[in-house]
Amino acid sequence: MKKTLLLFASLVLLFASCQNTPKTAVINHYIEEPHSFSQPNKAVVTHLDLDIKVDFETEIITGTASYLITNNNASEIILDSKFLEIENVQADGIDTNFSLDTFDQQLGNALKIAIKPETKRISVSYKTTNKTEALQWLKPQQTADKEQPFLFTQGQAILTRTWIPIQDSPQIRLTYNATVSVPAQLMAVMSAENPKEKTENGVYSFKMKQPISPYLIALAVGDIAYKPISNRTGVYAEKSMLEAVYNEFSDMENMVASAEKLYGTYAWEQFDVIVLPPSFPFGGMENPRLTFATPTVIAGDKSLTSLVAHELAHSWSGNLVTNATWDDFWLNEGFTVYFEMRIMEALYGKDRANMLARIGRQDLEEELAGFKDTPNDTKLKLNLDGRNPDDGMNSIAYDKGYLFLRTLEETVGRENFDVFLKNYFNSNAFSTITTEKFITYLNENLLEKHQISFNTEAWIYEPGIPENQSIIVSDKFEQVEKTVAEFVKTNSIDKTITKTWTPQEWVHFVRNFPEDMSAAQMKILDNTFDLTHSKNSYIAMVWYEQSINHDYHSNDVDAQIEAFLIKVGRRWYVSTIYKAFKGNNKTDVALEIYKKARENYHSVTTNTIDAMLGYNPE
Repeated sequence: MKKTLLLFASLVLLFASCQNTPKTAVINHYIEEPHSFSQPNKAVVTHLDLDIKVDFETEIITGTASYLITNNNASEIILDSKFLEIENVQADGIDTNFSLDTFDQQLGNALKIAIKPETKRISVSYKTTNKTEALQWLKPQQTADKEQPFLFTQGQAILTRTWIPIQDSPQIRLTYNATVSVPAQLMAVMSAENPKEKTENGVYSFKMKQPISPYLIALAVGDIAYKPISNRTGVYAEKSMLEAVYNEFSDMENMVASAEKLYGTYAWEQFDVIVLPPSFPFGGMENPRLTFATPTVIAGDKSLTSLVAHELAHSWSGNLVTNATWDDFWLNEGFTVYFEMRIMEALYGKDRANMLARIGRQDLEEELAGFKDTPNDTKLKLNLDGRNPDDGMNSIAYDKGYLFLRTLEETVGRENFDVFLKNYFNSNAFSTITTEKFITYLNENLLEKHQISFNTEAWIYEPGIPENQSIIVSDKFEQVEKTVAEFVKTNSIDKTITKTWTPQEWVHFVRNFPEDMSAAQMKILDNTFDLTHSKNSYIAMVWYEQSINHDYHSNDVDAQIEAFLIKVGRRWYVSTIYKAFKGNNKTDVALEIYKKARENYHSVTTNTIDAMLGYNPE
């Protein structure tokens, strides 16, 4: 009895000793990746406390980023920093040594901070500069209301390091709190728990309690207001746009409910959307709890709201289960396009979903043709070492990824595939995943389980599209193609046929003009439907592209193209039009417009167009 008690006492003491020992071992094992200087297996950030001031007069953010860290007996921790002025660094409240390594044009600098094995917190006081790429400062005239300035951030892929010194890798997840001071007449919102009304003093507090990747930390500041759609969905916008945005996105709660029926509970409590000024470079950005969206989707008829379904789907694929590196980006976007199509099918029917999928399939064919000289860029798993990860953000990741998953679904059956996907999201929630880990999970939990053979590795590691691909059929698009052929033959079109067309049918109609269509035929269509002045930005974009391709200049089209390029900063739209100019030996025309428009674009867009047109801003 006495020996038993002594043994028990010894075990208790040993357990207590272990409990009191500082945690120094990094639990997660991170993989090497080329787009971050951080070495998280030695020391990694786990929580951020951000305290910043937004100054519109100087167009500078100043403040302090403080981190809780997990330390594996390291003597230094490395953060990513680019175009930041580092003023002071502390470790556990005491000034410590730091250095910025040699500047790399893509990655910026490695910010090396001296720590001790027992260090638990570091703090970096810093300010942004006029080179900070994530931030776009807008003058009042560049906004919808034209009364107050505006600021927004765009962190994907590796731009968060340009406004916060951070370990800027998607495989690193952290929670964050933030205090943001802005001019009293403006409101600040973030990818976190958000205010619904302005404060009196312009100070806002935020909390993101779920761990997210750094590229998803986002901030917007402007003269905005909020309107709820349901108890967990709503919209922010400038006041002149708020009602239109609310009406356009009124199906958001239905979208969330439909998504939950497919793949499980929405994990982020709130799903809001803020519509930003037109310079925002993407259609949308899936920042948790607060999607950023372009005003180009406000068409007045909900016809372009598949974008909202796409960003909502990211709440599972991308935000909940995140690609570990940018080489694995297809795991983010391919899954999201698949989920988007399932949401659209549930809400609006299979016809609409298939039309969207067919358009994506056409985008994929164009992308494949564009990569004919670099076929390795058509693989799903990429090798972006030494390159900007933006190079992988194209239709291959989105539409080839979707086609792979759609083909897989048709092979194993929708019911089996839905069970697999729901378990995939649940099993990997709030974690990151590599392509290789996904393949293992797929084999063990779907293919081997149902004794199904599938050429997964050919889809992922080989260029192009395998032969066993899903064939996407749309009866409505087939009718559109017949209408195009009939018009080309007769130079006339029956307006009653087009009366019930959706914008997707119009886009398909315009995109399928034959190469030898004449400018005179373009004018007939323009006189009939006034496509040059379309209020739908997607239709307008493809019409302007075709106008350039077919040398059509009537009906004010040249002026409208220029006005569109000056106002809209969405990279996909403007790059399509500039590419058409370049492809038709009209680079000089493109450059004349671009010089007027460039100041209205975010750096994400200017980087693309500068390279496309060979423009040097210096």
